[in-house]
Amino acid sequence: MTLLETFFNIEVLGEAFPALLRGLINTFLLGIAGIGLGIPLGLLIGLIRLYAPKPFRYAAVFYIDILRATPMLVVLMIIYFALPFVGIRLSSWACAILAFTIVMAAYMAEVFRSGIESIPRGQFEAAAALGLSFITTLHKVVLPQAVRLVIPPTTNNCVSMFKDTSLASTVALAELMKEGLDAQALYANPTPLIGAALIYIAFLWPMVRLVSMLEKKFSKEKKR
Repeated sequence: MTLLETFFNIEVLGEAFPALLRGLINTFLLGIAGIGLGIPLGLLIGLIRLYAPKPFRYAAVFYIDILRATPMLVVLMIIYFALPFVGIRLSSWACAILAFTIVMAAYMAEVFRSGIESIPRGQFEAAAALGLSFITTLHKVVLPQAVRLVIPPTTNNCVSMFKDTSLASTVALAELMKEGLDAQALYANPTPLIGAALIYIAFLWPMVRLVSMLEKKFSKEKKR
C-alpha cells in the first residue's frame, strides 16, 4: 500500500465523511454551549473578583486560579468518572458542557477583569459626579468600553474552546475526533483521522485569522 493510499485514501474518506460530518455538528454544538454559558458566567465571576466583599473576592480568585491551572482533560475526568462515586451521574453531553463552561468561565473572568481595570478610574468618578449609581456606571459606561477591549482575547479563547472539544471523546461523546477514531478503527486506515484534522483546520483557520486581524486593528487604535 502506497503512502497516498495509507493516509489519503479517497474511498475510505468518502465512506467515513458522513460520520465526520455528524461529529463536526456535535463539535460545533458543544463549543457553542461552552462559549455561550462560559462567557456570561465569566463576566459574573470577574465582577465578583473586582467588586464583591473580600470573602467572595477570595473565592473568585481561588476558582479562577484552580480552573486555569487544571488541565481540561482532568476536569472532564473528575466530572465524568469521580462524581458518580458521590451519587452524581451526568450524561456525556452534560459532563462535557459543564466542564467546558466552568473552565471557559475561569479564563473569561480574567479577560473581563483585565478589560475593566484598563478603563481609566476617572470615568467612575465622573459618572459618580453625574449622580449615576455604581450599577448604572458599570452597565452604561464601563462595560461597553471593556467589552470592546476584550474582543481579541475572547475570540482567542473561543478558538481554544473549539479545539478542546476534541477531549470530549474521552467521555464517549461522539464529536469530530471520536468519529474520526471510530472510523479509523472500522476501516483500519488513518485517513479518517487526517480528514478530521483537515476539517478542524478548515473550521478554525478563519477564526485564527480573525484573531490576528482584531489584534492588529486594536493595536493600531491604541497607538492613535
